[in-house]
Amino acid sequence: MQKRTVQRGRPAGSTTFDAELAQAFGTAVRALRTERGIAQETLANLAGVERSHMGKVERGEHQPTLSLIFKIAGALGCSTTVLMAEAEDRLGQPGTILTKTEDQ
Repeated sequence: MQKRTVQRGRPAGSTTFDAELAQAFGTAVRALRTERGIAQETLANLAGVERSHMGKVERGEHQPTLSLIFKIAGALGCSTTVLMAEAEDRLGQPGTILTKTEDQ
């Protein structure tokens, strides 16, 4: 019986960063933050991250982890459902993510 080697991680040259998703999420965070009258530095402190990191999230330069999404939602005083729905609205239509994944 021949042994098969299992490769760790994602294939070389591939990335998990999706600029469109990161931009939509960042725009949603900024919209909810300004709607609530919260300064970026205050939001960052409430979420337990550096202000510069929060700026990168809002500009779509960083795609946050699931843990950070929960922290940001809590700092904004909303549920992750509200935050993600806001981000999804900025993508155009609900389900865009699933359709995009299926096409790839």
